[in-house]
Amino acid sequence: MAATDFKDYYAILGVSKTASADEIKKSFRRLARKYHPDMNPGNKQAEASFKEVNEAYEVLSDPEKRQKYDQFGQYWKQAGQGWPAGGAAGANVDFNGFDFNQYGSFDEFINELLGRFGTAAAGSPGGSRKTYTYRTSTGGKTGFNVNDFGSGFGGFSETSGFDNGAATTNADREATISLSWSEAFHGTQKRLNLGNEAIEVRIPPGAKPGSRIRVRGKGQLNPYNKQRGDLYLNVELKPHGFFQFDGDNLLCEVQVMPDEAVLGASIDVPTPDGMVSVHIPAGIRSGQSLRLREKGWPKPKGGRSDQLVRIAIATPKDITPVEREYYEKIRANRSFNPRSHLSQVKL
Repeated sequence: MAATDFKDYYAILGVSKTASADEIKKSFRRLARKYHPDMNPGNKQAEASFKEVNEAYEVLSDPEKRQKYDQFGQYWKQAGQGWPAGGAAGANVDFNGFDFNQYGSFDEFINELLGRFGTAAAGSPGGSRKTYTYRTSTGGKTGFNVNDFGSGFGGFSETSGFDNGAATTNADREATISLSWSEAFHGTQKRLNLGNEAIEVRIPPGAKPGSRIRVRGKGQLNPYNKQRGDLYLNVELKPHGFFQFDGDNLLCEVQVMPDEAVLGASIDVPTPDGMVSVHIPAGIRSGQSLRLREKGWPKPKGGRSDQLVRIAIATPKDITPVEREYYEKIRANRSFNPRSHLSQVKL
């Protein structure tokens, strides 16, 4: 596989290289639904994305395949395999007389190859044989301390393409950034310290859990082409006491009193923009949701999603003597029986 054909399966699934098996499965299911041909009839781009998602999950869901992919990157399929007699893969390819049979496995070949690069870079042309371990895994922590110069940024952690000094061709870095809901909704500017380098990072409005922000040219230095990779920030939001996500929409739960549910009412409900008046229709049931259009989260291409208001009927525990009197009158004169159909239930 040519280097240009390499696919970053973690990026395709939108997870970090340290993601758990459950996180990988959850992301796969979400993306498979999003790009499924039945949901995107005639959409060739969605069809291609669906195939990529399935390919990525096939590798990352298999512990053995994932370990090889993490360690050997684009060469993971060849890793651990001995060279067939007569040369690499038995293909009719002219390697200018190079004898692959001197290596017992693909691992030895890669280690020798990188060893030559390493000694040449050190100013020893054709020098003594030196072995490096070839890795593209981002599982190892680096020595960088990424500190926050502003407030609310204590949740930043980092992994990179360098593992204990081993040679690598992956100069990108992964990091997790923890934001407040206000910062994520409105967008914010963060000042980060990457070792001896301070950078300004702009977080656009609408970041949410699973969002991935790319900061170009702020990754590690590639030792071979002397170019820097990119820094990828994976967004996490601190828990909120009222809002949560339901897909792209915001979801909240609001309690109403029994009389409001029966007779209908007008109540105030918080939104990201402030309080709005919401009409509760008469006869609403607990668990039903009302939709506030374009009152939800900012979309990447402009506009807002919706806010869903889920209704819960609150039952008071402590009532006054007057309230009790009226509740008893309602019970004595009630015409509606919500359990009337239960007499027909049988095994």
